[in-house]
Amino acid sequence: MATAFIPGIALAKNTNNAAEPSFPGLIIREKEPVNFEFPFPMLSSAITPNNQFFIRTHFPIPKLQAKEWKMTIGGHVNKEITLTYDELRALPAKKVMATLECAGNGRANLAPKVKGLLWEQGAVGNAEWTGVPLSVLLEKAGVKPGTVEIILEGADKGEVSEEPKSPGAIHFARSLPLTKAMQAEVVIAYQMNGKELSPEHGYPVRAIIPGWYGMASVKWLTKIVAVDKPFEGYWQTLEYAYWKRTDDQPTLTAVTEVQVKAEIARPALSEVVPAGKKYRVHGAAWCGENEVAKVEVSFDEGITWQSAKLLGKSVRFAWRLWEYNWQVPTGQQRRKLMSRATDSNGNTQPMQHDKDRRTYMVNKIVTVEVEVQ
Repeated sequence: MATAFIPGIALAKNTNNAAEPSFPGLIIREKEPVNFEFPFPMLSSAITPNNQFFIRTHFPIPKLQAKEWKMTIGGHVNKEITLTYDELRALPAKKVMATLECAGNGRANLAPKVKGLLWEQGAVGNAEWTGVPLSVLLEKAGVKPGTVEIILEGADKGEVSEEPKSPGAIHFARSLPLTKAMQAEVVIAYQMNGKELSPEHGYPVRAIIPGWYGMASVKWLTKIVAVDKPFEGYWQTLEYAYWKRTDDQPTLTAVTEVQVKAEIARPALSEVVPAGKKYRVHGAAWCGENEVAKVEVSFDEGITWQSAKLLGKSVRFAWRLWEYNWQVPTGQQRRKLMSRATDSNGNTQPMQHDKDRRTYMVNKIVTVEVEVQ
């Protein structure tokens, strides 16, 4: 298999003695605060290794210690409770496999250039998370009738100096409806792929909200607050919000559920593909509350589509790997490859980005151009 030159990526030999890229690290999108991207062409397994999982932060990473960490559960509850790290770890644990995707993943594919971090493909990853179901904690506190949302607040704090500016220093906080908060797979996690969370991924404790974009999975969690009216915080209404139209009247609405998407890992952009031979086109597909029903690939700019093979078993909230054995045409030429996914509810990736989504929920079909030689 021929391999494109990708800066910073070394070549290694696989079991078939074919050259494969090997890159154990991450791509820098921003150093302060830390924002690093998974090199998506390196996709090789359903589980993303911890050292390759993308990192998204808005402010400096809080310096927290498990022995000093505490979390309060209060607000519209019968009894406010405070848990230490050891007390949380003593509660019955649940393992959940879930794909997290930044709401701005794919933003680099929008034209003209937009504001915000220019993620390409890799602000996404799949991991197994271990923690305590949020529903268990809410039941311990006793959520009062009339509660509509649960606010999750992290220890990270800072001032947003770019538009829209924040009113001074603020914590990162997001809310979710009580019905979502009580979902069995929503956990307050302390482990990632069987290891303690790293500081970059929310140590000592973070939320995992499967099926929703990553901003909902608040890291460095210290507060859980039940409220009897919708939360209208900065990260709920100004950022991580899109235009939703009712009777053609647009109103800003919080970004929530992940949109269906398939991405090609290999071949990578500008990769040289051997003419006249078989090539394994592969990637991953994911969605929100539904499941991936099918993935298709096109080699003629979307005129015709071929069904790809879904790999492994379907796991709700986790991405699905896929592949297609492409008979590469003969002769030197350029080819444009596309992939698209359809979920179990019939939703399919669009060709164009909906401008009402602003710079979020980017799931448009992306072209990967390769060199056939």
